[in-house]
Amino acid sequence: MTRKTMLRLAIAVPIVLGFSTALIYREHLTPEALEVLIQYLGFWGPLVYIAVYVIATVFMLPGSLVTLIGGALFGPFWGVLYVLAGSVAGATLAFLVARYLAGEWVEKKATGIVKRVMEGVDAEGWRFVAFTRLVPAFPFNLLNYALGLTRIRLSSYVIASAVCMLPGIAGYVYLGYAGREALVGGEDLIKKIGWAVGIFAALVFLPFFIRRFRRNPPSAS
Repeated sequence: MTRKTMLRLAIAVPIVLGFSTALIYREHLTPEALEVLIQYLGFWGPLVYIAVYVIATVFMLPGSLVTLIGGALFGPFWGVLYVLAGSVAGATLAFLVARYLAGEWVEKKATGIVKRVMEGVDAEGWRFVAFTRLVPAFPFNLLNYALGLTRIRLSSYVIASAVCMLPGIAGYVYLGYAGREALVGGEDLIKKIGWAVGIFAALVFLPFFIRRFRRNPPSAS
């Protein structure tokens, strides 16, 4: 068995297991059921949550909902860590699937996006990845696969993704946390809601400022 075949098997086996699990329990993967499961598992809860996030990313399910749930379940600090771990692991697995297993399927699924992503990576390298993570110019889940077809190094992809996804993750996690506090009537509720509104506004306007900065970079003095 060649090294490339072994790598493909190492990628394919978790995918098959994850798909089978999601298919069997698809009717039970609701926010309420996930919260009950996490609380029941105790110490293992965060690992299960991260695994769910990876499955959601690979199978292109809405990551924003899972992120909000993470904030509600784990709070603003641990929620960010667990969401970051799950999103980076899921994005990396999708990247590897596209590069070694399902390149043709990805090209057929996102022909226009793949072309633009390839051109962007050729022109800017990891900086293009950083830009697309800060500004959702492309669908997150589809972008993970499209980047797997480019020539960017895996290490550059992972580092740029982790660093530049962090602001958005932190924002959505806090929104989930503030929403949970609003429902249960936590302390300093007005302050937390104010922070949530401010973070939401920042997430809305951040893409505009970054696009403007890229079009008109400051000139060197």
